[in-house]
Amino acid sequence: MRGDARGEGRGGAGSGVRGWAAARRTILAGLRFTSLRLRLVVVFALVALTAAVSASAIAYWLNREAVLTRTQDAALNDFQQEMRNRAGALPPHPTQSELQHTAGQMARSSQHYSVLLTAENAAGQPVVGNSDLSTFTRDDVPVALRRAVNKEQPITSTNKSASHMYWQRVTDHGTPYLVGGAKVIGGGPTGYMLKSLEPEADDMNSLAWSLGIATGLALIGSALLAQAAATTVLKPVHRLGIGARRLGEGKLDTRLRVSGTDELADLSRTFNSAAASLEKRVADMSAREEASRRFVADMSHELRTPLTAITAVSEVLEEEADTLDPMIQPAVRLVVSETRRLNDLVENLMEVTRFDAGTARLVQDDVDIADQITACVDARAWLDAVELDAERGIMARVDPRRLDVIMANLIGNALKHGGSPVRVSVRVEGAWLAIRVQDHGPGIPQEVLPHVFDRFYKASASRPRSEGSGLGLSIAMENAHIHGGEITAANSSEGGAVFTLRLPRDGVDEETEQQERGAGAASHGRRPAGGAERAGNGDGDPEDV
Repeated sequence: MRGDARGEGRGGAGSGVRGWAAARRTILAGLRFTSLRLRLVVVFALVALTAAVSASAIAYWLNREAVLTRTQDAALNDFQQEMRNRAGALPPHPTQSELQHTAGQMARSSQHYSVLLTAENAAGQPVVGNSDLSTFTRDDVPVALRRAVNKEQPITSTNKSASHMYWQRVTDHGTPYLVGGAKVIGGGPTGYMLKSLEPEADDMNSLAWSLGIATGLALIGSALLAQAAATTVLKPVHRLGIGARRLGEGKLDTRLRVSGTDELADLSRTFNSAAASLEKRVADMSAREEASRRFVADMSHELRTPLTAITAVSEVLEEEADTLDPMIQPAVRLVVSETRRLNDLVENLMEVTRFDAGTARLVQDDVDIADQITACVDARAWLDAVELDAERGIMARVDPRRLDVIMANLIGNALKHGGSPVRVSVRVEGAWLAIRVQDHGPGIPQEVLPHVFDRFYKASASRPRSEGSGLGLSIAMENAHIHGGEITAANSSEGGAVFTLRLPRDGVDEETEQQERGAGAASHGRRPAGGAERAGNGDGDPEDV
């Protein structure tokens, strides 16, 4: 009699690993990580969990196979030996009592299995001997196993026996069993054995619990390790972020503490080098800009004294122009015109230096906007060229002198480049006042629109000595900013350019005014005298940010 092992397919461990991989992909797809620390911890945990689950699954599978194979082989070998020694000693046609007695003897084996013997008596009737009728009957043997046991195999050079031993694992009410069957060679009874695998299943459950606890501990350990690693890695990154933010706030003396020789230390050194270079460049630029502003301011002050005398003389010449020689009159008028132009340029330069230095001040008052614009137009004799669309009684808190400068520049620019009539409209938009100045000229070229408020900018580069200094709109914008407002330029769909001034009706408080002056000075690169703005610990040492 030859033993043959044929059992059930096993796919539990493989399907479990595939299920875990799918769950991991779902988790990764569903999470939206916003923290590098969280990502590190999750990645560490997933790697550790994957490794632990894989190792546990492999260990469980290997141990399960080892335990079941060892138990199975021991039981089948013992049963095979009992069949050879005891069942083989029975007569060809045993009685029921002989089968019962032999089955009982076989069941006393150390492997603790139940035995079922079947045969035919002398009359050709089937007889059954059972070691334990309450637990093991013919119905407990799978049909496929009975067919395999009773089927005779052809005798070949490789197959010396017509009968073989077959086995199968079954589960009954949650309890696993091993069922084996064999037939006595040369004729005789057929025997079946039933062995409970519940002890082995309990051992496997205990092993599974142990592996699960080990996996949980590995997950906790990996999370703690990831937290420690994240703290070590992210602390320099956090310092770098704080340093970059402080550098962006203008604290150019910000430096990082450098420790170690790894890539993060190299990054900190690079940051410190870049910050030092930026600080030096800003200091150099600030020094040059401060010198340039000081030169313009000093030059403007120095020009005012001789310009005052020249202006007085030119006014006298203008009054006497009609009595002079006709050949001299054009020269006198040219001198008068250029003197006025130079006087306007000096005044504009003085105003610009006040804005750059942050010394411009507002003297606010509640004024009627319609009356203020009418006074501005009347003082410059533009009544015939300007159409005013403004209701009386629209009050706003502004600086009358600075509003006059804004409107004079906007209306004068419209008359100069767009032609009359210039339409000025005043509207109230919630807490804001909107003043639109529209001309009927050709409009502003698209490539010029972004630069109309730049200092000294003129649309035609071929006319550098055209009337005007190129500072009027820039000064108007600065005056709008100090009010907390703005000016926008655009082209109207009806033709012509439209400049829109928006101002808060309630004015600005002193704190907002100071912020506007500071923002205006900073926008032109102003820095405190002596170099870049300093911040931090003040002693020049690197800051632990």
